[in-house]
Parts: sequence; structure tokens; C-alpha cells
Amino acid sequence: MSVNYVDRQIVRAACPHDCPDTCAMLVTVENGRVTRVTGDPKNPFTHGALCSKVNRYEQRVYHPDRLLYPMRRIGPKCSGRFERITWDRAITEITDKFKEISNSSDGPEAILPYSYGGSIGPIQANSMGHRFFYRLGASKLDRTICSSAGTAGLKYTLGGGFGTDPERFADAKLILIWGSNVITSNLHLWPFILKAKKNGAKVITIDPYRTRTAAASDQHIAILPGTDAALALGMMNIIIAEGMTDLDYINKYTIGFDQLAERAAEFPPDRTAHLTGLTEKEVVDLARAYGTTRPAAIRINYGLQRHAGGGMAVRTIACLPAVVGAWQDAAGGVLLSTGGNYNFNYDAIQRPDLIKGNPRTINMSALGDALLDAQPPVKAIYVYCSNPAAVAPEQAKVIKGLLREDLFVVVHEQFMTDTTDYADIVLPATTQLEQFELMRSYGHLYVVLNQSAIPPVGEAKCNNDVFREMAKAMGFEEQALKDTDEQIGEQLLLNSDNPNLNGITLDRLKREGWIRLNVPEIYAPFAEGNFRTPSGKCEFYSEQMAKEGLDPVPNYTPPRESRLSNPGLASKYPLELISPPAEGFLNTTFGNMSDTLRKEKRPAVTINPRDAASRQINDGDIVRVFNDRGSCQLAARVSPDARPGVAVAYSIWWNKLSPDHSNVNQTTGQGLTDMGGGATFYDNLVEITRLDD
Repeated sequence: MSVNYVDRQIVRAACPHDCPDTCAMLVTVENGRVTRVTGDPKNPFTHGALCSKVNRYEQRVYHPDRLLYPMRRIGPKCSGRFERITWDRAITEITDKFKEISNSSDGPEAILPYSYGGSIGPIQANSMGHRFFYRLGASKLDRTICSSAGTAGLKYTLGGGFGTDPERFADAKLILIWGSNVITSNLHLWPFILKAKKNGAKVITIDPYRTRTAAASDQHIAILPGTDAALALGMMNIIIAEGMTDLDYINKYTIGFDQLAERAAEFPPDRTAHLTGLTEKEVVDLARAYGTTRPAAIRINYGLQRHAGGGMAVRTIACLPAVVGAWQDAAGGVLLSTGGNYNFNYDAIQRPDLIKGNPRTINMSALGDALLDAQPPVKAIYVYCSNPAAVAPEQAKVIKGLLREDLFVVVHEQFMTDTTDYADIVLPATTQLEQFELMRSYGHLYVVLNQSAIPPVGEAKCNNDVFREMAKAMGFEEQALKDTDEQIGEQLLLNSDNPNLNGITLDRLKREGWIRLNVPEIYAPFAEGNFRTPSGKCEFYSEQMAKEGLDPVPNYTPPRESRLSNPGLASKYPLELISPPAEGFLNTTFGNMSDTLRKEKRPAVTINPRDAASRQINDGDIVRVFNDRGSCQLAARVSPDARPGVAVAYSIWWNKLSPDHSNVNQTTGQGLTDMGGGATFYDNLVEITRLDD
């Protein structure tokens, strides 16, 4: 008779993916193998629920296609021919190449690190990699591809990533969900909104597309893409004209109201309606609802800032709560990001003091141009926490650059993505369950610890272990390049300038798993001013913007590519294409998982029946979506969910899993936003035609 003894333990963890919810997780490990991943039911924000992507995370860890050992390319780029090599061999070949380039006439800035939100954990994504490439003297990367425009706009106005406590949305009487598909991209906020609805709140979604969130709201306002600032100014026009302002709050806690009022006067209802594609009644009713309802909360997200005027759009919307005094209520105000409340000590973990020389900075949103035209040329690129062959704009240029035989490409990954196809060396990466991490959130107020649940699968290594090994092989002797991940975590939490971190230590996090920042339970950050701006007030007029050559007063900057702003281009490419996140994907993470692929079915584009009829397109037809930058093939979904003139392609599909091995980023451009140097993915005019049978 045999007895099977089960060694079972529960390990506290945290979701690492680029989502505002940053879920606290519990990982069940039996006999050294992960058997279950669940949400922590005691966490006050996530309440034990995980999204459909993460609640089967063990399938990702043990996926049969998981990369398990280092490989070297042995065939032409994109041939898929690799051979297994040892870690010692891989580290030697990479560092020998880095030494060769560093000693050439172009120097080490011909080496480019490329990373972003494949993991947003600061320890694995933002510490040792920065230290290594700083010490090397490599080009610096301006990480702009997602949030930099909105971040800049919020900083000029409020002083940083601060806003309404998401848990207080439950107490609001009016909620504007502005450019955010909460049910898909901010799942754990939705129960708080439903509680508010149950208590009588009205929920209005402002979005060019009838998303799941819009369908579940009391009202959907189908604005034209990229015109959000015009709508906000139009609302202010009515609020000011009809005396709905809170002059006491304005006088005490804001600066530049007279200039803002002058600007808002330029956006009467008829002009606002024309610019936004709405009716005058929609504009007036929205302004009156917002101006007369307390508490009123606004949830904005990063989609609305992916246009030429994206930073100004966020800045302009962020002025609304101060105009009506909404900040006086804990359930009032605006939320884009809670990230500023953490104020982790990033200098301590990134160590900019290690920077060798004066290397250039390359904007990641213009990677295609950098790979093809930068001087000195980019001779090597090291990719981690990203999949640029699929996610970077103007994809044809990016791929042409990656195909250069003289470009040395290293990719540290969990799977063979689109980008690994162009690699010379592929390195196997750990998942979150195999590494140590400390997470902040940009959608709640809890620090969450992730402890390693299992040893690395196969020969996978975490980012920091690889950078430590490369530093040793390069002969770098600085102690900063030898620090352990736990030491980095302790450095991250040490910031005497931020009382919000008081009492939060690594030891305490190991015991408790997650800890709310040291802020009041009923948290109204700007009820009595105390904005983090230079003036300490909400800055309707920004002296800093004036010094930088920017319009110091909120304004409307139209998209570069729209029917109103660029009629010449629109005569050739008349549809405005936006590409928001698919429910089953997170950027391209999870894009190869079988459950996700079954749910998403196939790459598709939604077009309005009127646009479909004029092009003889039927539901389910395979169509070509194109402009001068490139094209891709998608399945047509004909639905009034897309307003006339707007097309919507949920993304981001892997190229290799798409019909013509291309995704919508064949059509997106490398133009940058008005501030923050951000990507303009949704500034994108296209045409759609049915493919011949």
C-alpha cells in the first residue's frame, strides 16, 4: 500500500501586467508545481477576482511552447531556425558583441535597450536593466509608447499621477467614463461603479465606440476620435455661462481661471458639436449634468491621449473638477492614474549616477526611424518586456530595421513572439510566479508584494539575473550591479519625501502581502488644494508650459489625421481607425494562449453599416485595411457599435497569427503627441476594401 503525501503551500503574489488593477494573488503550489492561481479575497479593491487572462496563469507557466533554454540563430532572420546553446555561451556572445560595438568608432550608444510594459514591476523592469545600460553608456530609451502624453498633461495641471480614490467611486452620484472601457481594461473598478448605480448614480460613457462599458451605462456619447478636449472646453463654456462654477474653490485653489474662461468662450455649443460629431443637446445636457451633480467623478484612460493633442486632452479634462469644486468630495474629481501617490525611489533603483558619457535618447515610439536612420546607427538592440515587431507603430519600418543583417538582436522572452523571429540570440525569461517583485498600481492605492512561488521552469532566468551576469562578463565592478532583488526592493521603498510610504517595509509586506498607502480611508486629495504643482494650485494657466513653448492654457489640438483636420488625406482614406485593447489580450501578452484565441476568434475590424454598404462589405468578409504606411487583412464586423466614419480593430494580434502576417500597426504612424513624446496610434486615417474572392 502506498500513500501519496501532498506538500501544499499558498504563496502571495501580484499580477505584473500593464493594467491599473494590479491584483493581489494567491498561488497554490503542490509538490513543487503550481496548481492554481486565484485572487486574494481579502484585498479591498480586487476582492479575490482575477480577469479571464490571469485566472489560468498556471497554463502560461507550463505552456508547451514556453521558451526553456537559450538559443542562437542558425538560419536567415525570420526563418525560425535556432539551435540550443548554454547560458555561458549566450552571455559570452552577447557581451563580446557589446564590447566590440563599444570599442568601435560609434561607441556604446550604438547599443539600444528596448523595454516597456510586458512587466510593470519596478524591480524586474526598471532597475538592474537601467543600471547595466547606464554603466555601459548605451543609448537611453524614452519609454513613451503608452502613457507619456497623458502623464505630462496631468502633471502640468495637478502635479502628477493623483486623483480620485477608485474605491470612492461607489459614493458618486454622477460618473463620466471618458475614453475607458472599464469592464475590459479596469475590471475591478466596475463593481464600485455598479454600487453607485444601485444607489442612484447616473453613468455616462464618452467613447467613439459602443464598448461593453458603454452598452452597460445609462448613456453613451459617441464622440469623434481625438476631440475630447473640444468637448471638455464646450462643457466649461456652458458651466461658466450658466453660473455652475464654484468660485470659492476657484479663488482659493486654482490659478489662471480668467484665461481658461476666455478659452472656453471660444467653444460655444454649436462649434463644440461640429468638432466632436455630437448634437448641441448632447453637449449642453452633459455640461449641465456635470455642473449640477455632486459628487461627480470622471474616469479617463490612456486611449484618449493617443492623438496629436493627447496631452492637452488629458490636461483639459483634468481642469473640470476644479471648475465646479468637485475635488471637495472624496467621490468627486478625476482619475487617470494613482501612480503619483507611491512616489517610489526610482533614482535609487535605476541609478542614473552610473550613466557613462552623454548618450543620446531614442524615443521608443519612433523605433522604425531609429533602426533605419539614426546616426550613429543602432548596431545592437536588447529587447525585454516588449514585443516591438508587433506593438511599435509603422510596423513596416520596424520590421525592415529588424531584418538588417548588421543589426545584432537579443530578445529575452517567455515565448517565440514576432520579435524573437528576428533575433540572433533568444533568452528564456521567467514568469511572475518564478521571480521576486514589488508592485505599485496606477488604479488603486495598495503596494503588493510578489514572492517567487516556484523555481524557474527549465533554464529561464529573470531580467535582473541576466543583467547581473552580463555586468560580470563585461568586467563592471560597481556594487550596484551586484545588488539582490530584495535589496532593490528595500531601496525602492526608502523615500523620506513621501509620507505615504511610512510604515511600509519589505518585512511587513512579506507577512501581509499587500498594504494600503498611508493615506486616509476617506481620501479627498485636493479638497483643500494642496496640488503638487509649482504653485500648489490647480494650474489652469501653467507657467512651466509657457517656458517650454507650449500653450499655457487648456486648448483643443485636433488630430493630425481626421476628416475635419485633414480633408485632403481623408478624401483618400476616409475612415478614422482606432485599435483599443482586445478583452483577451494585454498588448500582445496572452496573444498566443489557446483560450484567448478561441474567445477572440480572429483579427477583425468593426465598421458601421452605412460605411460597409457603400463599400459592398458584408459581415464576415475578409477586408483589406490600408493607407500609405501599410496594410493588413481583417474580418469585417458590420455593426452600429462603430459610428459612421470610424472603424475599430481590437488588438494587438501577433503578426504570425494574423491572416497576412501583419496587424493594424502596419497602418499606424510614428508621429508624436503634443507633449510627452507619446505615440499617436489612434491618429490614423485608412480605407477598407473587400478582398476579391
